[in-house]
Amino acid sequence: MAPFHHTPTRLAIACPVVQSRAPSAHLPVFPVDCRRRPSYDVSRGFLSMPPTIDEELSQMERDIRQLKIEYDMFFGGGRKRPPTEVEWRVELLVKRYAERAGEMKFAQRFRYNNLTQTYAKYKDVFRKRMAQREEGKVERHFGAAAKAIEAERARAHASATPSAVPAAADPSTAADSKAFRMVCSEPDREVDKVDKLFEAFLHAKQQAGEETSKVTRAGFNEFVRKKTKDLQTNKNCRDVEYVVETVDGQVKLKALVKS
Repeated sequence: MAPFHHTPTRLAIACPVVQSRAPSAHLPVFPVDCRRRPSYDVSRGFLSMPPTIDEELSQMERDIRQLKIEYDMFFGGGRKRPPTEVEWRVELLVKRYAERAGEMKFAQRFRYNNLTQTYAKYKDVFRKRMAQREEGKVERHFGAAAKAIEAERARAHASATPSAVPAAADPSTAADSKAFRMVCSEPDREVDKVDKLFEAFLHAKQQAGEETSKVTRAGFNEFVRKKTKDLQTNKNCRDVEYVVETVDGQVKLKALVKS
């Protein structure tokens, strides 16, 4: 019996042969940032570069705008739940770049600060409106028709109660009711009338808080005598009526021709 000799068998493995070829002239060439670490996208089956700082800041800006729109829809009744997913994305980007502030350029930091300030302002508004919603103090915005109805009701209520305005609301009537009047034709002989007029004038100035130290009886008597004589001469009359009244907090002494 012939001895058995084992002969090794070569197995052929099918593998694709990659042929090198020159790049096509019409294919675009993109610059590659070697500092960015690529990541493998399982769904697409190739390596993808992570977003840059500018791209994520743009995404943050879009998310803040979308957050405001969806919160307005929520408070207006168009959504059942607040947009917590969008808010979580914004919070994540805010915290991420708060820790990576040293990696950003000046323009990027300026844009990031503006976005965070806008987000903080919106967040404070959302918090207050949420508290009002939980307390049941929801602001209701009436349309033009509702405003017109409310204005018509107010006018009807005002016209239905005219007696609420007092009849003595006229300033001239109120002033005349409190005024002191005196008729004089001969001040030198009617000393009592002139004294009463002086006392009424002095009392009115004290009530109004005006200065009375410069008001003297002799000067007042001389004024009444001269004013009476001038009116009698110029107006061709005999009696002169003197009125002491307070108008807008100021005391006034008027001399009128008595017909």
